[in-house]
Amino acid sequence: MTFIWLGDTPDLDPALVGGKARSINRMRSLGLPVPPAFVLSTDFCAKVNANDGRLTDPIKAHLRAGLDELEKAASRRLGCDDTPLLISVRSGGAKSMPGMMDTVLNLGMNATVEARIAELTGDTAFAADTHRRFLEQFERVVGAPSTGDPWSDLILAAEAVFASWNSPRARSYRNHHGIGHDGGTAVTVQSMVFGNLDDNSGTGVLFSRNPLTGDPAPYGEWLPRGQGEDVVSGRFDALHLDELRQQLPSIHDELLDISTHLEKVCGDAQDIEFTVESGKLFILQTRSAKRSPQAAVRIAVTLAEEGIVSKAEAAAMVTDAQIAAATAPHVDPVARKSATLVASGLPACPGVATGRVVGDCESAEDLADEGVPVVLARPTTDPDDVAGMVVSAAIITEIGGSTSHAAVVSRELGTPCVVGCGQGTLDALAGQVVTVDGTNGEVFAGEVPLAQTDGIERQAADLLRKWAAESPLQVAQ
Repeated sequence: MTFIWLGDTPDLDPALVGGKARSINRMRSLGLPVPPAFVLSTDFCAKVNANDGRLTDPIKAHLRAGLDELEKAASRRLGCDDTPLLISVRSGGAKSMPGMMDTVLNLGMNATVEARIAELTGDTAFAADTHRRFLEQFERVVGAPSTGDPWSDLILAAEAVFASWNSPRARSYRNHHGIGHDGGTAVTVQSMVFGNLDDNSGTGVLFSRNPLTGDPAPYGEWLPRGQGEDVVSGRFDALHLDELRQQLPSIHDELLDISTHLEKVCGDAQDIEFTVESGKLFILQTRSAKRSPQAAVRIAVTLAEEGIVSKAEAAAMVTDAQIAAATAPHVDPVARKSATLVASGLPACPGVATGRVVGDCESAEDLADEGVPVVLARPTTDPDDVAGMVVSAAIITEIGGSTSHAAVVSRELGTPCVVGCGQGTLDALAGQVVTVDGTNGEVFAGEVPLAQTDGIERQAADLLRKWAAESPLQVAQ
């Protein structure tokens, strides 16, 4: 075991390096604009846990060796007073677990480095903001303040990331999805790029196809002068991807070209995280996109029709449960006209569900245990809310966009979801029975009658069933 430099080989085993590092490695091997990185493999996770959660001396040596290579590639040094390097320290299991484990960004910051970055950029506000972000996130993830020494902080951050494999939220997520607990997480260390640097900087998320509906048009959000965590947290109002096209048209075109290429290479719709630093595009991650059941059936069919996957592969991409959910009933159009609308926002996961509104995860779990359908209503969600999300019939939030945590997790769960209903709009709903229409982004009082689905999703489902019957491949379960 040693550290693994990313980009030297076409592919790596995700069980060894995690999905995040595998995607970085693949993209760098393709020559895409991806910041340099290395990974401590999942094999290290058990050794750290067996050592009371601390890195052993040999693992520290591997971490130091990887950092030396990263410093050479970036032509910067961690903690250096002259040319400081800032890094991200990220988790990554073999299977995607979005938001379930921990990340530390902007590591390498201290008072001296902040002053030097302010001098190099001529922007004291940027340097101070970056330092603030680091201090807040480091203390939240590690559970203790930064030491002020970047190397010591890196060791603590790596230990915290390894430990996050066994966090309650991660274990709850794996239990729900039938993922084993023995795989462990890798730790990926990558050179930082900054979407909050200037007016030609920003961050965003791009889906190569619409993850709500399956429409082939790209779908995403863009946040000028932001960092990646700002978008997925749902705490900031990101803009439609069209805003990137208007602000930086060449970056928008380059991003879409990369998206098309990655979809063909990976053989599936992609969820791409990107950052623009002073007018230069960087791709941080790509993975198979979490999608609603409706999108799952449509994407599988269109990928086959476009020749990206075979019919047999398309049939194997969709589960029986997804087909059933995609063709489930929807709000009756006649009943909709007389129904009382109590909240509205952005549709985040299609489908309809009726339940009693609760404002916290503990209440959601208690009522669900009693057999009562619940609607979880939160200002926004974060990984600590997953235990309540998985037992809820529907999810609604006051803030956040279509690539926020609530949106991404709800699509994976196939749970109807409406986000961005407006701050303070959901408090009055606590205890009431409501019907959530995740297809149209609406919440109605009481139980609203439903009608049978008949349309594109049903046609796509019929095709997939036909291909599955003709296919030697086993359909995913």
